[in-house]
Amino acid sequence: MTYAQTLDWMFAQLPMYQQKGKTAFNGKLNGIKGLTQHLGNPHKNFKSIHVAGTNGKGSSSHMLASILQEAGYCVGLYTSPHLKDFRERIRLNGKPVSKKFVIDFIADNKLFFEQNKLSFFEMTVGMAFSFFEEKKVDIAVIEVGLGGRLDSTNIIVPEVSLITNIGMDHMDMLGDTLEKIAFEKAGIIKENTPVVVSEFQSEIASVFKEVSDAKNAKLIFADKKEHPQYETSLLGNYQQKNIRGVIETLKLLKRFQINKDHITNGLQKVQENTGILGRWQILGHDPKIICDTAHNKEGLSLVLDQLDTEIFEVLHLVLGFVKDKDLSNILPLLPKKAEYYFCKPSIPRGLDANLLAQQAENHTLKSSIYDSVKAALAAAKEKAHKDDLIFVGGSNFTVAEVL
Repeated sequence: MTYAQTLDWMFAQLPMYQQKGKTAFNGKLNGIKGLTQHLGNPHKNFKSIHVAGTNGKGSSSHMLASILQEAGYCVGLYTSPHLKDFRERIRLNGKPVSKKFVIDFIADNKLFFEQNKLSFFEMTVGMAFSFFEEKKVDIAVIEVGLGGRLDSTNIIVPEVSLITNIGMDHMDMLGDTLEKIAFEKAGIIKENTPVVVSEFQSEIASVFKEVSDAKNAKLIFADKKEHPQYETSLLGNYQQKNIRGVIETLKLLKRFQINKDHITNGLQKVQENTGILGRWQILGHDPKIICDTAHNKEGLSLVLDQLDTEIFEVLHLVLGFVKDKDLSNILPLLPKKAEYYFCKPSIPRGLDANLLAQQAENHTLKSSIYDSVKAALAAAKEKAHKDDLIFVGGSNFTVAEVL
């Protein structure tokens, strides 16, 4: 199969959470354990950092990788979802896994995948682990896909675990309270393995303390520590919360030599070193166009706070969500004084723009409806003046379509 045919087979034959939602989530580790055994347990042959959380885990993972690269280490990076190309998920020193590796891995293991009915995510995690083993990485930064306790990545025994902000997201699978969601995220805490929590949240701090105590794992709340001020190339004031967690995580890495210059340079060169996309990314000027993948109440609150610091005449918001998003927590956050362009991301999980507009009417949001993300953005560009600001977001998939 060609690379395109390989991806078509992966996406079409096996359920993928990002496309289909809850029906693609099995919440078990049997599949990935069987696959890694079949592959020779590659995850046992490299060191790792495990990163979970509702918001900030992607940015934190890329920061960690960038700093470790600046320190001269060979660094693997596994993240999800991808925005433009599947290969964004698996990187070596910022470079995506080769098309040949993807093709060969699927071809070599296709029969096993089919016989064991493995999910898209399980085989992608297995691919990443095999790639990192083959390339003999010094360390791999592994981002959790969904939750933590039952996520396919949660078979690794990392050097350090990092848990970022906890918010109300994926409640149909992780629970309907912050405490329940925090418990699922805390599932990545391992015996005698230190864990850093980026942000102290009083209502759930006890969850992390109970789990870490039971596992004899050293627990550090990063924002309770004093840190020097660092700047990062990732735009958005909210990144300071992620930086604190990253710095404390690096302090706990044993046998890795990382100094202040590595941290400074790594944080300043995150995009250059890792290829990260969609975090407060500027797409154009006159009018200024910004996109961000924040897609839940907590993440969008931070983004809206950042928008308040921008200078513009009129704010234009191009928004598209997925069906399982709890809009009752999101729509009240959105500013009344803005032009809204509602659209449906081009995936099965995409929320119909008409339904979005109907709910938005209850919050007196002035909106227009469009058949696609590209049509919505084109309309915003046509209407906006050069001193206005256009923001694109609401979902990873909305942002993916404009990149």
